[in-house]
Amino acid sequence: MIRVLLVDDQRLLRSGFRALLDMEDDIEVVAEAGDGLEGLALVKEHLPDIALIDIQMPVVDGIEATRRIAADPTLAGVHVVILTNYGFDEYVFDALRAGAAGFLVKDIVPEDFLHAVRVAARGDALLAPSITRKLINRYVTQPLHTSLGTGLEELTNREREAVALVAQGLSNDQIANRMMISPMTAKTHINRAMAKLHARDRGQLVVIAYESGLVTPRNR
Repeated sequence: MIRVLLVDDQRLLRSGFRALLDMEDDIEVVAEAGDGLEGLALVKEHLPDIALIDIQMPVVDGIEATRRIAADPTLAGVHVVILTNYGFDEYVFDALRAGAAGFLVKDIVPEDFLHAVRVAARGDALLAPSITRKLINRYVTQPLHTSLGTGLEELTNREREAVALVAQGLSNDQIANRMMISPMTAKTHINRAMAKLHARDRGQLVVIAYESGLVTPRNR
């Protein structure tokens, strides 16, 4: 059972999402909140698999809520998925940096919404390739901020290769085909890289890959 927490200040929107989720046998909405502070308290109380959090809310916004969840070791199993009206914008990028697993645009069709919740709960391919390409485009148009001491030196060559492919928006199956290994081995490389780099999810791997200089626009 996938346990979901809804955090959005628009009650009508929450009701719509809840109605969709409640129709599914494998998904349970454990609680709802109307602002980020209430949402944080409910995350700690219920420990959901997925926290669907609006990016712009009163009291505590989605970015700060995400940051606090990511910083709490007891909430390591909670995947934050940001809800936004605006598509990929500066707020969403900041949310990914804060530790969000990915994001959904609020006008998403129901089938894609349900699929995204299940994908996020699995912990695989949390960023769709189309979204990752938009993240890449940000780095194409801005100077790289290369940082040292990111932990990349601890990765094996295969782990570095897997991280670079994640940053290109590839799924585990696509990475396995590119590296000529099994999907399970690809997932193992990615999980080990995440552990070594202290990344909560694939979204943070993408950010690390570009900010460290492991991947640059010219070698996409």
